[in-house]
Amino acid sequence: MVRPVETQEILVNPGMGIQTFQRYNGDALNSGVKWSEEGPVDKLRSPAESVDFPQSSVAYCRWHWATLEPEQGKIRWEIIDLALAEARRHGQRLAIRLMPYDPDHPLPKWYRESGARHANSASAKDANIWQPDFSDPLYFKYWSALVTEAGRRYDGHPDLDSVDISTVGYWGEGWSDYMPEFPVQKKLIDVYLKAFRKTPLLMNFDQPDALVYGTSHGAGWRLDCLGDMKKPESEMLDQYPEEIAETGIQDVWRTAPVSLETCGVPESWFRAGWGVRYILGEALRWHVSTVNVKSSAIPKTWKTEFDDFQRKMGYRFALRRAEWQDQIRAGEALHLKTWWVNEGVAPIYRPFVLAFRLSSPDHFTVIRTDADLRKWLPGDAVFEDPVFAPGDLSAGDYQLSVGILDPTTLQPAVRLAIEGRGEDGWYPLGMIRVNQGP
Repeated sequence: MVRPVETQEILVNPGMGIQTFQRYNGDALNSGVKWSEEGPVDKLRSPAESVDFPQSSVAYCRWHWATLEPEQGKIRWEIIDLALAEARRHGQRLAIRLMPYDPDHPLPKWYRESGARHANSASAKDANIWQPDFSDPLYFKYWSALVTEAGRRYDGHPDLDSVDISTVGYWGEGWSDYMPEFPVQKKLIDVYLKAFRKTPLLMNFDQPDALVYGTSHGAGWRLDCLGDMKKPESEMLDQYPEEIAETGIQDVWRTAPVSLETCGVPESWFRAGWGVRYILGEALRWHVSTVNVKSSAIPKTWKTEFDDFQRKMGYRFALRRAEWQDQIRAGEALHLKTWWVNEGVAPIYRPFVLAFRLSSPDHFTVIRTDADLRKWLPGDAVFEDPVFAPGDLSAGDYQLSVGILDPTTLQPAVRLAIEGRGEDGWYPLGMIRVNQGP
């Protein structure tokens, strides 16, 4: 029996943590409280000096419709292809959103000249912005064509982490002064549900009916203003907790991820005097897996709070105890029993593989288990299903190691909250003698 020594280091693991935004690990940060809504279209130039920003497993990028489809039917898929390749090159996976438009980035010119209806009049306060009529069949036709083709090309891509469900309004967030009836939005949500059956989807928070519909059909959820503590009415104190309760999405995190985006950036919280412990505490209470702080610097005075936050968000697997027989015969069960604790606030959402390895100087074998790690919610988990040594395993002394493997590459991919990780990603536990014969 062994009891591994736990570590308090911040673990950079797949599908969780603080994201980079419109850039990748090691890229330059935004200055002050500014950021860009324009996703990368070319390779980014690396900064001359290293940046003070958490290592990240997820790069989050989003692009406007006019950028991706400047001419009708001629979609610049090379932009997303490059982003996927760059995320991989930087040791990340890519989360994306396709955005219809925003106040500074209009709908594609070809769409505005297609005969599609617009919703605002020449005397409206936003007359300078071409606001679409979202109930116009042309809006559904052209927007859904983009989304459907994106799903055909990228659903299940090994480097794609998640896709935002983007429907109507600025940035596709699902709200507008010109909202259509809900059946129209439902139809747009259905396009994503059909197009992306393998890659996790995230439903934006702003419209309760859409939030309920999307999450009830398997999507996780995200909100775009984590930290808003403005007076007299605060989303953190009023809208968000109330809507979570009223829509009944409290348990969505058990099967689908929760992703949050800061209201402004942490520096703007600091300047406004908002309470960082309360904000981060609420995010943990909502079982957050990823947070977009818009690739902006975290105030140095809040380093302790953000470090502690990163240790708790997402999943964090600590192996507390492992037991096995010190001698077995080839082909027999190891009689292995392990006790784990998920010290995070969420499960892992992809089907990663719990595996054990027997290795000697001359030989090794990897024994995969059928443990469903997605069911390892915060708290205790025990794995003691039969694990058999191969019948043709040569006699000798073997080192027993444990690892959690990527389901695609079958290589160790998840760091555990224990000491002793080898350079190959495996965690040695101890020795076992394998004998041959009856």
